[in-house]
Amino acid sequence: MPELRSALLDAVDRSPQMAAEHDRAGWVGLFTADGQVEDPVGSRPHVGPLQLGRFYDTFIAPRQIVFRHEADIVSETTVIRDVVLEVGMGPAVTMHIPAVLRYDLRDVATQWRIERLRAYWELPAMVVQFAGNGLAAGPQALELSRALIRNQGLRGSLGFAAGFRGARFRGKRTVRAFLTAVAAGDQLRAWRSLGPGALITLGERNPVKFGAFSDELTGTSWTTVIAAGSSVTVALRGPRPGVLIAELGAGGGVITRLQYFAE
Repeated sequence: MPELRSALLDAVDRSPQMAAEHDRAGWVGLFTADGQVEDPVGSRPHVGPLQLGRFYDTFIAPRQIVFRHEADIVSETTVIRDVVLEVGMGPAVTMHIPAVLRYDLRDVATQWRIERLRAYWELPAMVVQFAGNGLAAGPQALELSRALIRNQGLRGSLGFAAGFRGARFRGKRTVRAFLTAVAAGDQLRAWRSLGPGALITLGERNPVKFGAFSDELTGTSWTTVIAAGSSVTVALRGPRPGVLIAELGAGGGVITRLQYFAE
């Protein structure tokens, strides 16, 4: 439905717009009363207006953030956005962070609001990139640390640091091996990457059989591969571009759930 797609994208577009304008009340107001942000995925979510305001004060207010998006996918009331975040940390430090942003929206009194925002990006890789700026990054690192403690407290700071945990390298190897097998049409080898009872869905809720899913992805390639928390997220290119979100079991050796978003 073109009208629904347009309305959902308009609602999502207001988030980077409000961030660029440094409109705190406007940005927090984009969310439902129980809205939450998990940024990056794997860190502790920020839930409700008070916590969302503190998230804004810590990560958005002090910086200039430009969203350069490669593609948008709308699936039911979910918008998936493949982006590179250009984050101005200070006068001498600008970060370029590949990310996949997932917005789940809900109609509230005829207005689409964000129920949940999940930002898939790699916190360890960002820290390495940040440290690569050398001494120029020092003042920004100190200010971010102070803002975390001031706005989030010790518990919130530890919650943010939880974003360092995750499947990382083994998880990426597992998902790449799965996709390589699927793209080659080798369903048996791909099946071996799945854990017992692994659920495959189109979008959030529509189960699909492995054979049909494998046929859908045959011949695809991929660009962005992001490990965040217990998930690996992949931007797919091919006859039907899409985004695949794979949840992995402990250790990252098997895939326990696959969500495939495409239009």
